[in-house]
Amino acid sequence: MNTSELFTLLEQHKNAALLFEYSPGQLVGANYHITEVKHVVIDAVDCGARADAWNETVIQLWESPEELGKTEYMSAYKALGILKKVGSMRAYDTKAVVRFEYGNSLFHTAQLFVNDYEIKENQLLLKLTVAPTDCKAKDVCGVPEPAEVSAANCSPGSGCC
Repeated sequence: MNTSELFTLLEQHKNAALLFEYSPGQLVGANYHITEVKHVVIDAVDCGARADAWNETVIQLWESPEELGKTEYMSAYKALGILKKVGSMRAYDTKAVVRFEYGNSLFHTAQLFVNDYEIKENQLLLKLTVAPTDCKAKDVCGVPEPAEVSAANCSPGSGCC
């Protein structure tokens, strides 16, 4: 999801409570705050010596220990207001991929992508996921793409099991 898509989604569901699922069945607590918005410029060189550059919007979520037990989640309207205020101070690249930075005592701090979202009752649930690392220069480095394995072509001794 890019920054523009996030803003549109929040605008369309501004009266909904905004929830984040950081792992299947695990929600960021209702005591969360948006504590930082980073406009990140990535200027990279991969292992195949190819340069690349892109922008990301990283939104940091933090659970306030002083608000443990809070049950009412931030509204999409309030989150959008915070993000718009940031945008008035530092312009967004609306095409930049959005990541949410989050961690707690049970989950290591990570930058998570929006994998999907769900709307139910008066809630907008953003489903976050960790993207695994990958070799971006498979063709140059000789790294084979993973083979598709199915039960139909998997037999004893074939090496796929």
